[in-house]
Amino acid sequence: MTFDFQTLIPLVVLLAAASGFAGILAGLFGVGGGIVLVPVFFFVLNGLGFETPMLMQVCLATSLASIVVTSIRSVQSHNRKGAVDWDILRSWAPGIVAGAVIGVLIAARLRSEVLTVIFGVLAGSVGLYLAFGKDHWRLGAKMPHGVTRLLVSPVIGFLSVLMGIGGGSFGVPLMTLYSVPMHRAVATAAGFGLLIAAPSVLGFLFLSVEDAPPLTIGAVNLPALIIAISMTLVTTPWGAKMAHALPAKTLRRIFAVFILIVAANMLRKALGA
Repeated sequence: MTFDFQTLIPLVVLLAAASGFAGILAGLFGVGGGIVLVPVFFFVLNGLGFETPMLMQVCLATSLASIVVTSIRSVQSHNRKGAVDWDILRSWAPGIVAGAVIGVLIAARLRSEVLTVIFGVLAGSVGLYLAFGKDHWRLGAKMPHGVTRLLVSPVIGFLSVLMGIGGGSFGVPLMTLYSVPMHRAVATAAGFGLLIAAPSVLGFLFLSVEDAPPLTIGAVNLPALIIAISMTLVTTPWGAKMAHALPAKTLRRIFAVFILIVAANMLRKALGA
């Protein structure tokens, strides 16, 4: 396939700019940036003329691959400030990883419209909680153990993969409901993102995609991945620095507004509005 460079260059610039923004979000909110990267990857690859029926799976897998690097960078930045709760990460890791693996198996078989609706509804619910939830709301004085953790941790991994995101969208609200301070929740959720993305990418590497864009391994597109990683490595520490400079309540409200906007946009696309 030949490329029109007058079209290709602006699309690459757009991808680089969006990837940089995704890195800031990763550091600021503890998310992996997927809620920005998935639609951007779709726009870029579709704009270049790739119309494989599994294009959304390519976008999802490539986004999760970038989240692996973004989350590592974000955890490192937060850990320098002593904000990451490693006990929570270690104890919740097995369930989150198991849920992520199941999520890959399901996502590979769902239509893009279904994934879009799932994303919009779940993200909107989280955003509404963050916007209108009260600071004194608590489900417990500390993170759950036993059966509760066994049931909840796989759900976090499973739903995050279906949405193509890191662990912040579910991990941050969950931890704050169990009395984890907001800044510590954001930092620890960055680790959730790595637990979700790493096994997911391994699964997507074995997914067969017909008529995939060039330089795609499994469902991971290497050119898009390289651009995304290059930008997020630079900008993720900026977001982490901003997170520690903002009051917890301000950080919560910014996160709420952002995720509500994203949820509304995804539902609009799903409904064809």
